[in-house]
Amino acid sequence: MDNLLHDLYRNFIEGNRYNYILSGLGVTLKVTVFALLIGVIMGFLIAVVRSTFELNGQLKLLSLICKIYVTIIRGTPVVVQLLIIYFCVFAAVDISKTLVAIIAFGCNSAAYVSEIFRSGILSIDKGQFEAGRSLGFSYRQTMFTIIMPQAIKNVIPTLGNEFISLLKETSVAGYIALQDLTKAGDIIRSRTFDAFIPLFTVAAIYLIMVLILTKMVAVLERRLRVSERR
Repeated sequence: MDNLLHDLYRNFIEGNRYNYILSGLGVTLKVTVFALLIGVIMGFLIAVVRSTFELNGQLKLLSLICKIYVTIIRGTPVVVQLLIIYFCVFAAVDISKTLVAIIAFGCNSAAYVSEIFRSGILSIDKGQFEAGRSLGFSYRQTMFTIIMPQAIKNVIPTLGNEFISLLKETSVAGYIALQDLTKAGDIIRSRTFDAFIPLFTVAAIYLIMVLILTKMVAVLERRLRVSERR
């Protein structure tokens, strides 16, 4: 017990090393939240373009571009995308590493979110489109007043799971020397030469955050099911 307390003191209290964990946690949450916002906005637009082409044949060129984008992003590792954006795209620009990470993870998330939205849109019965058109709505009006509300309601739980996945994916941000939560644990390890306590602490923090988010998604799913029965 004394050894454990000594190790905890040496890893976190001595030299105020706990600040690495706190600041790293803040960076991780910031990157995750803003990347998710980018992913949801971009993913929604991509899904609208692709589903519009699949449903009525419009926006063919834009749909092709979006399809290529999704294929490339989903077919390459996120860490490689992060390195390309930092060392190639922004190589000659003085830019915040946090902003680079937000852009990289946001663009990556957009590809997956777009497929979530697209599947939600295409899951709506085609009779809903016909009902909207029979009421005199244009395709756009039918899409945004009848189809989208139902589709978004159906995919919200899946978007919650994407948020969880994105949170864990940001752990590779240290590849561009961004001091996120994972990097913070590694910095402490390099100071104390003790890998067990700092790295397991980081793992425990990720696990706690994931468990909290999983619980929130489960509660949201239950509420959506209840609302559907009314």
